[in-house]
Amino acid sequence: MTDCCIVGGGIIGLSLARELAGRGVGVRVLARDRGADTTSWAAAGILPPAPHFPGCPPADALTAWSDRLHREWSAELASETGIDNGLIRSGGLHLARGADDEARLRDDLARWRGRGAEAVLLDRGDLLALEPALGAGRDSAALTGALLLPGEMQIRPSRHLDALEASCRRRGVVVEEAEVREFVVRDRRVEHVVTAAGSIAAGSWILAAGAWTGGLLGHFGVSLDTRPIRGQIVLVNLGHPVLGKIVTRGLDYLVPRPDGRLLVGSTIEDVGFDPRPVPATVARLRGVADELLGDVARDAPVERSWAGLRPGSPDGAPTIGRLPAHDNVFVSAGHFRAGLHQSTGSAVLLADLLTGRAPALDPAPFAPGRPAPPAGATPPGSTADYLAREAAAEARRRNAG
Repeated sequence: MTDCCIVGGGIIGLSLARELAGRGVGVRVLARDRGADTTSWAAAGILPPAPHFPGCPPADALTAWSDRLHREWSAELASETGIDNGLIRSGGLHLARGADDEARLRDDLARWRGRGAEAVLLDRGDLLALEPALGAGRDSAALTGALLLPGEMQIRPSRHLDALEASCRRRGVVVEEAEVREFVVRDRRVEHVVTAAGSIAAGSWILAAGAWTGGLLGHFGVSLDTRPIRGQIVLVNLGHPVLGKIVTRGLDYLVPRPDGRLLVGSTIEDVGFDPRPVPATVARLRGVADELLGDVARDAPVERSWAGLRPGSPDGAPTIGRLPAHDNVFVSAGHFRAGLHQSTGSAVLLADLLTGRAPALDPAPFAPGRPAPPAGATPPGSTADYLAREAAAEARRRNAG
């Protein structure tokens, strides 16, 4: 019988498997999807600056801890597997288009500096000197400046997934495709699960299936809103590097790759379990590159478009810990847009709880069964918060059109 079975083969599940196996725990991973079919693969890989600062809220503290761990894991994964996950400190530019945006960026400047992050406010001249390609876009005349975050990083999610799985296998983890149909529970413990291939037994269980975790928790009478929030991305091949930094304009972003490819994203859509990209949205995102970069993007071929289903979060923090009514069932889900960034710290935190180590971070704010936000509340970083931002952005687009 396996010591621990993890239901979910994305970045959260594989990070947990790697951490537990490194502590001598026998681990089996049941993956509903693999590789390019996972939400983890579909991520853009943007890691904003994540300093730890006085009064740091729990979710931000988890991100700060995870950010430090990512730098360690990246080097370890390369050494173990020979796979470079593409973690680089590229920096990020957040664009301003007029007085309202400039006022927002001044507030952001104060907020980032108050957290201890490096941040620089640029005027239009400074912006175009730093990224001349932005001067060729149809939106160029409207650009009035930007906020530069030198510490913003990017990672290649597909490579990171490959490295995690390779590391897991080297550590003895069994990774297989299987969809759980039933949990068999006796005396507060899951004894085994039923899959199409038969039953699987384990000493402990971790539910880390992203947006599908809420449905799995229904087997235990637990309600957790991890509803899927679709994000669409377009991959354009510019032929050569045009930008050096990540560029963000509102909820839209451009992520340049060193090989000349460019990710253009993204959306925040509450459409259920539908992972298909929509032609009209792909065309709009294609237009974002045209607006910001002009002819060099307009003439570039679209190599691929895809969508991922982010697991929603009611309060802006993931749920990590043991189910109160079950002795051997744990959960790590609801990371929403921060799953890739928070994956390392989430793995270490839950591994500490499962193996009896004193956790480095207070687990109480992430515990299953914690109080839900008041009805109608929109906590920062929550599903409701981002859906409201997307609705406002769509209204602005309609008015501009």
